[in-house]
Amino acid sequence: MFDLSLRRWKDRLIEPLAARLDSVSPVFITLLALLTGLTAAFLAAIGSVVPSLMVWLLSRFLDGLDGLVARRFNKQTDFGGYFDILCDFVVYAAVPLGLTLAHPTPPNYLVLALMLSTFYVNAASWMYLSAILEKRAAHDPATQTSVIMPAGLIGGSESIAAFCIFLIFPAYIFPLFSIFSALVFITILQRLIWAKRALA
Repeated sequence: MFDLSLRRWKDRLIEPLAARLDSVSPVFITLLALLTGLTAAFLAAIGSVVPSLMVWLLSRFLDGLDGLVARRFNKQTDFGGYFDILCDFVVYAAVPLGLTLAHPTPPNYLVLALMLSTFYVNAASWMYLSAILEKRAAHDPATQTSVIMPAGLIGGSESIAAFCIFLIFPAYIFPLFSIFSALVFITILQRLIWAKRALA
């Protein structure tokens, strides 16, 4: 929901760092984001609340840095965009799993399954739509991403914030996962309605 405005602010903030990374491959930065994200998931699984939160934020910082470096030095590639999305999906599945492993109760496993299911459907809701919009040449350069992603209630910024809350309050993942699942479901409906209007 706030991704576009926050991305512009974020890009201005980390531009001085990105300007020094002309010799660094954006794919390498993406790989670092993946590894730190998986480390955050591991730390969550062993109950290290503060370290997992710090490493999570580092992971998301790196996830934002790779695209900025790619754009600044004209290193954008289709593979880089694909690898970035793939790594994001791995991390966004691993962290909730780590949190649930730290609090392994049947209700928590159930709500984990519910939330990951909404992630799965949400991915389908925008990925195929993205392909259709690309085919129709509807790409908007202002989004500054490698794929077209119609806006919704829950985007990248909201997901990062929600995962911070999950990591800070791991004992409350059942209600937190439940609420987030509902918000993702609303986002799916928003895109479905948008697609019905735009593609009819």
